[in-house]
Amino acid sequence: MVVGFLALPALADDNPGAIQGSAISIDASGTRTVVPGAKVLLRVEASESAGMEAIVDAAGKFLLSPVPPGRYRISASTQEMASEELAVSVGPGETVTQDVELKLNTLKQSITVDAAASEVAPMTETSQSTVLGESTLKNAPNANERFESLLPLVPGVVRGPDGLINMKGARSSQNGLLLNSANVTDPVTGSSGINLPIDVISSATVVANPYEAEYGKLTGAVATVDTRVSDFEKLHFTMQNLMVRPRRRDGSFVGIESATPRLTVTGPLIRDRVAFTQSLEYRYVRTPVNSLPPMERDMGLESFDSFTQFDLNLTERQSASITVALYPQKSNYLGLNTFTPQQATPDLHQRGDFLAFSHKLVTQSGGLLASQVSYKTFDGDLKPNSTDPYRLEIETTTGGFFSRQHRETGRFEWQEAFAMHPITAWGQHQLKFGGDFVRTAFDSRQTFEPVQVLRSSGMLAERIDFSPGVSTSVRQREYTGFAQDKWSINGKVTLDVGVRVDRDSVSDKAHVAPRLGIALAPFPGGRTVIRGGVGLFYDRINLNIPTFPYLPERTVTSYLPDGSISGVLAYQNRFAGPLDNPRSAAWNVEIQHQLRSNLVVRTGYSQRITVRDYYLDPQQTENTGVLLLSNSGTSRYREFQTTARYQIRKHVINASYVRSKAIGDLNDFNQFFGNTPNPVIRPNERGPLAFDAPNRFLFWGDFTLPWKVTLSPVYDVHTGFPYSIVDEERDFVGARNRAGRFPRFSSTDLQVAKQISLPFLPKKYKAQIGVRVFNIFNHYNPRDLQENIVSDRYGVFLNSVGRMMRGKFVLEF
Repeated sequence: MVVGFLALPALADDNPGAIQGSAISIDASGTRTVVPGAKVLLRVEASESAGMEAIVDAAGKFLLSPVPPGRYRISASTQEMASEELAVSVGPGETVTQDVELKLNTLKQSITVDAAASEVAPMTETSQSTVLGESTLKNAPNANERFESLLPLVPGVVRGPDGLINMKGARSSQNGLLLNSANVTDPVTGSSGINLPIDVISSATVVANPYEAEYGKLTGAVATVDTRVSDFEKLHFTMQNLMVRPRRRDGSFVGIESATPRLTVTGPLIRDRVAFTQSLEYRYVRTPVNSLPPMERDMGLESFDSFTQFDLNLTERQSASITVALYPQKSNYLGLNTFTPQQATPDLHQRGDFLAFSHKLVTQSGGLLASQVSYKTFDGDLKPNSTDPYRLEIETTTGGFFSRQHRETGRFEWQEAFAMHPITAWGQHQLKFGGDFVRTAFDSRQTFEPVQVLRSSGMLAERIDFSPGVSTSVRQREYTGFAQDKWSINGKVTLDVGVRVDRDSVSDKAHVAPRLGIALAPFPGGRTVIRGGVGLFYDRINLNIPTFPYLPERTVTSYLPDGSISGVLAYQNRFAGPLDNPRSAAWNVEIQHQLRSNLVVRTGYSQRITVRDYYLDPQQTENTGVLLLSNSGTSRYREFQTTARYQIRKHVINASYVRSKAIGDLNDFNQFFGNTPNPVIRPNERGPLAFDAPNRFLFWGDFTLPWKVTLSPVYDVHTGFPYSIVDEERDFVGARNRAGRFPRFSSTDLQVAKQISLPFLPKKYKAQIGVRVFNIFNHYNPRDLQENIVSDRYGVFLNSVGRMMRGKFVLEF
C-alpha cells in the first residue's frame, strides 16, 4: 500500500486520526470482490481538489494517515471503475473504517472527477502524464475557449509560430489525439481534426511517454479527451457568451469583432436508464494583424459546433453511449501576416462529423470488455481571394494564392479491449488485451497556379510553373493488436510490460513495439516515487504522402538581375525508396518527492529519437531535377523538467521549468503540401525545429477567495523561436534556423470570476460574471520578422499582440 500526501490543508493538530477500509465491487449475485490497485482520494468537504491519496494493496485494503480532524469526502477509481463520493468525519485520534464500492464508470449516475489539474501521478502510474480537470478547463484564462488552448499549461507543450500545438518536441502531425479512446486526428495531415464545445469535456490528459501498449500511431506524446457523462438525475442548463463584441478600428466601431454564444443542456430521458447531453456553439471571430491597415487586418473564423451524447444504462453489467458531433468551419484570410495581405491569402472551408457507439460489459469474473465503433469525416476546400498572378515580393505578397484544393476523407474504426479482473501470481496482475481495425479513404483534387519571385528592383528572380491539376485517391487499412500487464509486485514496485503490433496497407509492413515502464517507491511511507520507462513507437503514414508522385510537378525558371533567363529546370516528384512508418525510441526517468503534506516536486529527464521522418529535398543532376520525398529524416528531443505543486486549503499553485532541445530535418512535407503550402522549396537542412524553445518557465494557479470569487493567473515565459534569413532570391543565408531568435516571449494572463444570485429569478438560477485579461503588462511579443537582407526593414520584428480584455458571463439553472 502506498500513501501520497498531495494537498491536505496544513492544519496544526497534535492528535490526528486515520481512515481505513476496503475497495470492493459487488456483482449481481451480491458477491463482494476486492479491487487491488484502485486509487483512493480524500478531500476536504469544502474543497474541490484532492487532498490525500492511497493505493489499495493486494488484499483490497487502504489506509489514509495522518488525517487532521474534520469533515471529508472520499472516493476511489480505476481506469474502468469509480465510486460515488462518500462523506466521512474524523475526530481527534479517531480511526474511521469506511469501505468504498466501485462500479463501472458509465453505470454510475454521477461521476466525481478531480476538478483541479493533477501534476502528481499515483504510484502505480509509470507514464508521465498531466490531467487538466474540470476546474482548470473552467477557470484558467482561455482566449478562444478551446481545450487545445489550455494544453500549453502542461510543461513541454508549446504553441508554435504557426499556431499549432507541439507536444514534447514532436510536430503537431506526430502526436496523437483521442476522444473517448477514438482517434480524431486528420488522416491527411495528422493534426487535430475535430472541434468540441469546451463545456462537454470533463478532462484533457497529456501522456508524455505513453508506455501503455494501447497507445500507438504516434512518435510523440498523446492527448486524451474525455467527455462528461450525462446527468441521470435532473436537467441542467448553461448559457454563456450571449453578448457580441464590437470591432473598433481607427477610433470608431465598425461591425462585429466576436460573437461566440454557447448553450449546453444535460439531463435524463428515462431516469436512471437513459440520459443525454446537447451542446451548441456558434463562433464568429475576427483576429487582427496590427501591422496591417486598420480595415484590412482581420483574419476571419466562422464555425458551428454541435455535440450530442446519449448515455444508456442497459443492465447492471452493461452500459453504452452514442456520440454525434458536427463541426463545419470557415477560415477566411488564412495565414494573414505583415507580409501577406488579405488578397494574397486563401480561405479554408472545412466540414466534419463524428459518430461513435461504445459498449461496456462487466463479465461474471469481474473483467471489463469495452467495444467501440466510430466513423469520422473531415473535408476541406482551399480557395484563393484573387485571380491575379501570385507574386512574392520583398516587402509584401500580391495576387491570389497559388494553391487550390478539394479533399474528402473518411475513417471507420472498430476497437475492442478486454481488461481482466486482477489475478494474483507473485503479486497482482492487471492484464489487458485489445485490437483495432481502421479503414480510411482520401480523395482530393489539387491545382497549382504559377508563382513569381521578385527582386527588390521588381524584376523576376524566379518563376515556378506547375503541370495541370490532378485528382488523387488513396485507401488504407490498418490493423493493431496489443497486450499489456500492469504488474504490482508488492506495495513498492509496479511494472507496465506490454507489446503492440501495427500493420497498414500503405507500408505493407508489420511493426512490433515493445514497452516497459516502472514505478518504484523505495522508502517507507511512499513519499518518494521513482519512475522510468523505455519503448518503441511507430507513427501512421499521413495520407497526403502516398499521393506525392501524382501531384502537379514544377518547372523552375531562374532569371539574372537584368531579366535574362539563367536556367530552366523541370522537377519530377519521386519517392527516395519504399514508404515506411516513422519510428521513435523514447526513454525517461523521474523522481517525485513529497516535501510536505501539501507540496510535491518532480524532476526528470526524457529523450526521444525519431527516424524515418518524411522530408522533401530538391536535387539536380545536370539538366534534370528531382523533387525527392525521403523518409530517412531524423529528429531528436531532449528535456530536463522540474515541477512543483503546492496546495493550501482551497488554493493550488503549479510551477515548472523546462530545459529542452528539439532538432530535426526542416523540410517537413506538410510545409509544402499541407493546408497552406509554401511554393518555394530549398535544399533540406537539419537544425532547431521551428517551435524549439530551450528555456521555459510556467506558473499558474487557482485561488478560491471570499465572496465566491475565483482567481486564476497564468505566467508563461520562454525563449523566442528560431529564425532564418534569406536574400532577394529567397535563398537561405547561412544555416537555417540559426540566424537568431525572436525576442523572449512573456505573457501574464488572469481570469477573475464571481458567482452571483440573479434578482427576480428563482434560486435555481445562478450566474457567474468575470473578466479575462491577456498579456496584462503588454509585453512585446512579435509574431513576424523581416528576414530578407535587402529590405530596409531587415531585422525588424512586427505584429505583437498587446493587452486584451474579455468579459465572462455564464447563466446556469
